[in-house]
Amino acid sequence: MSPPLVVRTAAGLYCPPGGFYIDPMAAVRCALTTHAHADHARSGSVEYRCSAPGAGVLRRRIDPAGRARILGTAYREVFDVNGVGCSWHPAGHVLGSAQLRLEFGGEVWVVTGDFKRIADPTCAPFESVACDVLITESTFGLPVYRFEPGAVIARDIRDWWRACAAAGATAVVWAYSLGKTQRLLGELGALGDLPGPLVVHPAADGLCGDYVAEGIDLPPWMVLDVDAGQKGARAAPTGALVVAPPGGNADLWLATLGTVQAAVVSGWSRVRKHRGRSAARTHFALSDHADWPDLVRTALESKARRVCVHHGPSMILAEHLRSLGVDAGPVPTGIADPASRKATS
Repeated sequence: MSPPLVVRTAAGLYCPPGGFYIDPMAAVRCALTTHAHADHARSGSVEYRCSAPGAGVLRRRIDPAGRARILGTAYREVFDVNGVGCSWHPAGHVLGSAQLRLEFGGEVWVVTGDFKRIADPTCAPFESVACDVLITESTFGLPVYRFEPGAVIARDIRDWWRACAAAGATAVVWAYSLGKTQRLLGELGALGDLPGPLVVHPAADGLCGDYVAEGIDLPPWMVLDVDAGQKGARAAPTGALVVAPPGGNADLWLATLGTVQAAVVSGWSRVRKHRGRSAARTHFALSDHADWPDLVRTALESKARRVCVHHGPSMILAEHLRSLGVDAGPVPTGIADPASRKATS
C-alpha cells in the first residue's frame, strides 16, 4: 500500500511528497488554505495558496500589510506543488471556501475543509469530488444536527425583527464577521420587505465589501458606530437590525440603543444545551457547516475506499459510516518534514 498522501501532525495536516501543510496551526513555508476563518488561516507563513475567490478575504484577515505571498487559483484549475497535482473545488462554506483535491502516485485524495451543502446565495455551491481517500470535517457530526434551508431561517429572523420593532426594541443578532454576517444580509435581501435598515459591525464592513467585489449580491448596509456612546449618539438607527460578532466592546454601543432584544445565529443553537450558554433568549439555527445527513451523503458520494474523519465528534460519524460498509477512521498520523516549516531568515 502506498504511504499516505496526507498525515496529521502537531502543526496540522501535512502532505509529505508536496512538502506543504493544509490549514496549518502554525507559521510554515507553504500553507494551502481552504478558507479564511481564523482556525484555518493563521498569519506568519511565507506563502499561502488558496482559491481565487477567497484571496481577498484571506489577505484582509491575515496579511493586510501585504507581506505574505498569497496565490489564488481558480476553482478546478490544476496547479503543481513539488509534483503533487492540486486543485480547489467549491465547499459552499463561505466566500472562496474550497475543498483541496490532491493527485500523486496514481491516487486522489480530497480534503473537504469546512463545507456545507445547503444553498447559500453568498458563495459557490458545494461540488462533490470523487476520490480514493476523503478527509472530511465532522463539526456537526451527530444525528441531532439537521438544518433547515437558509431562506426558512431568514423568514423567521425577519418576523422576529419586525416584532422587535413593533415593541420599540432594537434587534441585535450575534453572528461571525466572515461568512455568517454576509449570508444573513444575502438571505434577508433576497426576501425583501425588510422592517428597517441593515447595520453591520465595522469588523464585517470591509469583508462585506470583499464579497461585493467578487460579484456577490448584498443589500445596502450601514456601519455600526461603535464609538457612539462617547459622543452621546445612537450607534444604529431606530428599527435597524444590527449584526455584530459576539464579544468585543459590545457593552459600549449596546447602551446607546435603548431597549434591545438579542438573538444568536449559529448551528449550535440546534441543541438546547448550547442555547443555555448564551444570555440571549432567541436562537436561530443557521449553520455554515454540513449537517449529519449531508456529512454522510458526502462521504458516500465520494466513492472513497477510505474516509478519514476529523474535527468534532469524528468517531461517531466514522462508526456510522462503517455500519454502512465504508472503511472509516481517523486521519493517519505522521511526522512533518522540518524543512517545510517557516524559514527564520
